[in-house]
Amino acid sequence: MTFFVAGFMTVLGIAGVILGGADDSPGLQGIGLLLILGAIAYTVKSVRTTRRNR
Repeated sequence: MTFFVAGFMTVLGIAGVILGGADDSPGLQGIGLLLILGAIAYTVKSVRTTRRNR
């Protein structure tokens, strides 16, 4: 479930960056980048928590 959420966030982030680039909108590109970075942080936190609880 965690990887599904992270994958979905990444796909939305990539779409935001692409659509922001096509529309020349730096705000949308920034939001897309934040979504991608948030997905990476969420995945790292989840993996660390899972490994700690083993």
